[in-house]
Amino acid sequence: MTTEQKPKPLAAPAPARSSRLAHARQLARTPLSLAMIVGVLAFLVYSVFSWLQWKSFTIRSWDLGIFTQLAKDYAHFQAPIVSIKGHGYNLLGDHFHPLLVLLGPFYRLFPSAYTLLVVQNLLLAVSVVVIAHFAIKRLGSITGACLGAAYALSWGLQSAIDSQFHEVAFAVPLLALSLVALLDEKWRSAWIWAALLVFVKEDLGLTVFMIGLVFAWRARTASGLCLASWGVLWFILATKVILPAMNPGDQWAYESQLNIGALMSNPGSLFQADKVTTMILLVFITAGLCLFSPLALLVLPTLAWRFLSDLPVYWGQEWQYSAVLMPIVFCAAIDALHRRKVLNSERLRLLLGTTILLISLLLTSQYAFGKLNDIDKNFALTTVESSRNALSTVPEGVTVETDISLMSYLVDRTEVYWVGNSNNPAPEYVLMDVSGRTDAAPNVIAAETMQRFPGTQYVTVFADAHYQVAKKQ
Repeated sequence: MTTEQKPKPLAAPAPARSSRLAHARQLARTPLSLAMIVGVLAFLVYSVFSWLQWKSFTIRSWDLGIFTQLAKDYAHFQAPIVSIKGHGYNLLGDHFHPLLVLLGPFYRLFPSAYTLLVVQNLLLAVSVVVIAHFAIKRLGSITGACLGAAYALSWGLQSAIDSQFHEVAFAVPLLALSLVALLDEKWRSAWIWAALLVFVKEDLGLTVFMIGLVFAWRARTASGLCLASWGVLWFILATKVILPAMNPGDQWAYESQLNIGALMSNPGSLFQADKVTTMILLVFITAGLCLFSPLALLVLPTLAWRFLSDLPVYWGQEWQYSAVLMPIVFCAAIDALHRRKVLNSERLRLLLGTTILLISLLLTSQYAFGKLNDIDKNFALTTVESSRNALSTVPEGVTVETDISLMSYLVDRTEVYWVGNSNNPAPEYVLMDVSGRTDAAPNVIAAETMQRFPGTQYVTVFADAHYQVAKKQ
């Protein structure tokens, strides 16, 4: 006699919604996924800030116009002849940055100065992902994410974004990749990423030299000394051979700014207020942790050329000059948290990670992103209509002499010269900001242009309270 076996009931399938949520939680637990989230959020914040600058015609300097002219030439397989710097000026004689040829394809696809802002934001966001991923692997999800977010909001990166495009945007992710590989003991990757820095800007050869020394000390191999030699070699080659050969003055244009004699005669100048503040903030941004890692020594070459200069603009925290220091001090802080036994406590690391994030958030109110607290005030649209009207007066394909006010909006469709150059040819159009002048008669720009270019005639074709445009007769 057989016993009838009842079929086992089938398990009810899990709801699709629960499955997706479980999968999302699993992804969130992986270091790379969490780092990607931090990086994407950073990119969005950077992009919002850049878009607000762009649409409100808030231009910080002439660098965006300069590098847009470079990108335009590279996009058409031409040498970077940048008329903003001077008639026939080859920008490869200004700074040594052959790696900027990578801008060409981006500009070819999206021919706008705004493209360079997006590229810079993307490069900085890549560095955020690299550093956040490393921090999460070494220190855990919460602590690592806090450090990644703190780095993303660091004052050096904020100032770079506020300053708009500069070549050091390429150096930031390369430094992050190199230092993280160094700390991970991935020696070949660390060597390659660091070696590429010499093609971003000539002074970074000295940073590569310092990376090579740290590399040699940690890896105990001669390859670190080879990297150090590579950095010094390219610094000498760039400053003594390549740049003088390409520069109209047959010299490295910035050599005179390294005033070692002035420092020797007045050592107290090293303690000028802006210099001291910059050094304090570099330490403060990581709650002092960067001082417990030899990686902190890598800031010395950049600080040296800045503090040796007589130009106060190099000493402080504005502009892009401190962007390359941010990956260094944060990697140094992560290294200290990971390696120092006295810090080998999950609770202590969490406390320090959140403290560093709070420091970055606190400093944000004093730097560029603090402007996001009052968008209507800091990105006012009061001049938008006037700016567009002035730009519409200038046809495509002409030569234009201008100040920095609308320079970056003209470079895509005209040949732009900066009004401060002494060797400009007589332009077909002149566009100038007159909003801050007390002598802004309706024809003042036309009259001044005729004085600069004797024998030419200019007539005013546009004038309002903000801009004047004069046309060559």
